[in-house]
Amino acid sequence: MSTPSDPGYASDARSLSEILAMYEADGFTSQLGVRPGGVIICFSCRFEASAEQFHLVSLSRTEGASDPDDMLAVAALRCPNCACQGTLVLNYGPETTLDDADVLRRLEAVDKSRENPTE
Repeated sequence: MSTPSDPGYASDARSLSEILAMYEADGFTSQLGVRPGGVIICFSCRFEASAEQFHLVSLSRTEGASDPDDMLAVAALRCPNCACQGTLVLNYGPETTLDDADVLRRLEAVDKSRENPTE
């Protein structure tokens, strides 16, 4: 299981509401949104920047075992402008949008580069 104190990727049978409740209990109470071009907006301070500028603390996924349309990624992020902690819900798989896919790809690339700084 991925928690804000343990960055990584979790994929299990938890529902979206369960994942959001877990993050909220850990202080991720703000909300973020996706903008075109790989940009994220913080709804607390209205700051907009490329996904790479936000700090990915944790990423959880719902798999949609019974319904592939339920494939969601929930990112727990920290805003680089106001330092609030919030969540960003992204579609992936067959129902993804180009904007969601772009942001998710950018967040995962930054996270991987942090794991392997010499690569």
